[in-house]
Amino acid sequence: MVFFLKILLAHFLGDFTFQPYKWVKEKEKKKIKSVELYVHIGIHFLLLFIFIGFDIQKYWLGVLVIVGSHYLIDLLKLYLQKIKTNRTLFFIDQIAHILVLVIITNYYHPFIISLDKIINEKTLLLLISIVLLVSVSSIIIKIIITQWNPESKKENDDSLAKAGRYIGILERLFVFVFVITNHWEAIGFLLAAKSVFRFGDLSSSKDRKLTEYILIGTLLSFGFAILIGVLYRYLATLI
Repeated sequence: MVFFLKILLAHFLGDFTFQPYKWVKEKEKKKIKSVELYVHIGIHFLLLFIFIGFDIQKYWLGVLVIVGSHYLIDLLKLYLQKIKTNRTLFFIDQIAHILVLVIITNYYHPFIISLDKIINEKTLLLLISIVLLVSVSSIIIKIIITQWNPESKKENDDSLAKAGRYIGILERLFVFVFVITNHWEAIGFLLAAKSVFRFGDLSSSKDRKLTEYILIGTLLSFGFAILIGVLYRYLATLI
């Protein structure tokens, strides 16, 4: 575990902390001819050398595999990525890097992942709760509030695409975490914070229907999250 945490820390520092945004843009522009790409790989090698320290003689092959695979994965990403695939390739890129780290760790320090310990009653209950919060609640709330369709909604809405949906999902996840960790007071702060940000929109619209529409959606969202959180805590105690 110590070895894995060291190389994982080296990866995060190399890929995020010590990689300026201008390097990323230069790599995207020049690809294999980019000097920044090779400096980036060199920083990864240096960080691995620093964190592994005197054990570098033992792990030299693993270090070479990590650095070499990092170069190839980054290069492949640079040639495959487009504007529409940037976000997807970013996550695939990070998963591939971390997977290499796991393989190298297992090579030097073999470990067994027991699915029986991971997939148990509490894990399944947590996964069901997350699905309820992310997907099921969104659909139920949408079905409930579709009976009201404020005519005052602006045709030229400046809001981000699907922003409301993601805000709803995040707020339910936050409320759920607050409930299961018994931090009820944080729910009040979250609700107050959302009210402050929403106040400008509601006051400028001067539309009572829109205000009620947003209020109903917010209360339903918080209500579902609290209900699911309470049910999770109760059922978790029975397992």
